[in-house]
Amino acid sequence: MAKKMRTLGVGAGLVALMGCASTDPVYTQFYQESGAIVDTGSFGNATLNNRLVQTGERDFTINLARRFAAEIPTTVTFAFNSSRLDDNAKATLRRQADWIRQFPEIRFKVFGHTDKVGSAAYNRGLGKRRANAVVAYLSTQGINRSRLEAVVSFGETRPLILTDNRERRNRRTVTEVSGFVGRNPTPLDGKYAAIINREYVESATYRSTLSETELGQATQ
Repeated sequence: MAKKMRTLGVGAGLVALMGCASTDPVYTQFYQESGAIVDTGSFGNATLNNRLVQTGERDFTINLARRFAAEIPTTVTFAFNSSRLDDNAKATLRRQADWIRQFPEIRFKVFGHTDKVGSAAYNRGLGKRRANAVVAYLSTQGINRSRLEAVVSFGETRPLILTDNRERRNRRTVTEVSGFVGRNPTPLDGKYAAIINREYVESATYRSTLSETELGQATQ
């Protein structure tokens, strides 16, 4: 009986100590492993990220596709029954080309679309001509044609605006990230810092908002 009471007493003591445990960092540093106080949950993420890339567990294609769509207009539109690029389309494609040149490891795919006016067969061909026009223009902007993986036409099957009438927003092409270049399917493994460095150097370039006249006055 006495032994049982002692056991119950020890258990109650442990519960009491656990109930009084503090979450204060000064207190808990004596009761946790070394370094726990400085680990906010992200410790080792850089090493983990590198391992995931090298083992193929993380798909950077998805990440870059999302980034491309967030940073650059991916769509250009066309006049009715036309695959000619107007000035606005060319300006958008030049922005796309500027972004694409930063990532020589990545391939892109251009999808052509039409509105629903005309036959399905004709619109498939028209969508293809529009996609071809975009690929041809990107090629003139220093993008290797082999990186523009394929030209695909959805014709009238994927409208943005549900209408059977003429609709410019449906007459479009969409440029998307499609994967890595064939000879180097995982070019970011262990060398992701080299790609980040391109933007890091660019972001460190000083861009003054002052005019040349104002700069001259400021230095006098």
